[in-house]
Amino acid sequence: MKGMGVMKKYGYVRVSSADQNEDRQLIAMRELEIPQAQLYVDKQSGKDFERVAYEQLVKKVKQGDLLYVLSIDRLGRNYEEIQNQWRILTKEKGVDIVVLDMPLLDTRKGKDLMGTFIADLVLQILSFVAQSERDNIKKRQAQGIAAARARGVHMGRPGKRLPEKFEELAKQWAHGKLTTTELMRRTELKETTLYRRLREFSIVKKK
Repeated sequence: MKGMGVMKKYGYVRVSSADQNEDRQLIAMRELEIPQAQLYVDKQSGKDFERVAYEQLVKKVKQGDLLYVLSIDRLGRNYEEIQNQWRILTKEKGVDIVVLDMPLLDTRKGKDLMGTFIADLVLQILSFVAQSERDNIKKRQAQGIAAARARGVHMGRPGKRLPEKFEELAKQWAHGKLTTTELMRRTELKETTLYRRLREFSIVKKK
């Protein structure tokens, strides 16, 4: 019979990248005495739910289990996907969810019509805010990159350092004293990079 198993507590933690710190979320989970084996951590963007730890969590939880997240944006930052995953967890899987930073988002409470309405409304507002913040972050990043490029800052990977005698070797190539293959070998540059650098030095092959 459904719902007869022993309730287990789970925690979900997410940071957007490997260099971000998840300590605040982990401390909150430890204070709730969530076993390490039932704590799932992703270091990945919140743009969707295709995350290894999260997918493992969804497969593991059962009806009557309890899932903790620190805030709704740790669950995700995609408005429609947050709504969908919330429905999967609470309706299809029968899991209760507690969002620690927002006491109104505790599905153990207010299971009557009014309580459900308030929780759904709060969820919609917070998931909208989470996606809006993600969109704003992307916009600020794009603006920052554009501003840096306007100042002449190179945003890509640093270019390969040229050998000291590159210009001299390139001029020998231009006058037919070196083949392209020999120039590539001596400069340790790939063909596309070599021709780009030759253009930068305004060096062309003499006919």
